[in-house]
Amino acid sequence: MLTHPTLDQLRTLKLDGMACALEEQRQLPACEDLAFEDRLGLLVDRERAWRDGRRLERLLRAAKLKHAQACLEDVQYSAGRGLDKRLIATLSGGDWIRQGQSILLTGPTGVGKTWLACALGQHACRQGFPVLYQRVPRLTETLRIAHADGSFGRVLAQLARIDVLILDDWGMTPLDQAARHDLLEVIDDRSTSKSTLITSQLPIDHWHAWLNDPTVADAILDRLVHRSHRVALKGESMRRKPPEKPKSDNPS
Repeated sequence: MLTHPTLDQLRTLKLDGMACALEEQRQLPACEDLAFEDRLGLLVDRERAWRDGRRLERLLRAAKLKHAQACLEDVQYSAGRGLDKRLIATLSGGDWIRQGQSILLTGPTGVGKTWLACALGQHACRQGFPVLYQRVPRLTETLRIAHADGSFGRVLAQLARIDVLILDDWGMTPLDQAARHDLLEVIDDRSTSKSTLITSQLPIDHWHAWLNDPTVADAILDRLVHRSHRVALKGESMRRKPPEKPKSDNPS
């Protein structure tokens, strides 16, 4: 068998996983005793694993998560946090994304809202869903600039294609009329088939007042609240507590 030309052909065809597996098989004498079908199966399995790994890398890079290492396996369910294990287990299945539902994550500063949102986003990436993390103040500024340079429609279309849009710091700063209408456009594009994950220090009952426009507020909240899962974190700020383990929740 002309191994080197075969390896070159595999890499030319972008079958890098199979190429690596073939090189490993050459160095393992035990593989010589395997039937051709078994060795081919191992090559195909490696290629699939390689592609899945590369896709996950791309999704995580594109997601721009604030806490890139956050994962659901490290969530703390300590008493007083108000975090329901059964709800998180249900959300981990991904049906909320497939059904275009939203998550409204509220609580005082420092209790881990952003960290938990990023953990849910990271888990969505592992399931193959495109995710994007955005702070609301920065998103509204991006949309304002898009109006000025003529790219607003393109930016909206890009956001509409994201399966899970994480909007952090919802209610943090006042909105002007243009920003309110831009948020409505973003939410409306997602209201029937895409998922939005919102974190906010403001209780949901205060969102209407923050939006400060009855008509726009009614439209936004109608699209968000009625098809959503609510998570209200409680307790003291985790910034005041010394970390128990290196992988424990970060404050947000």
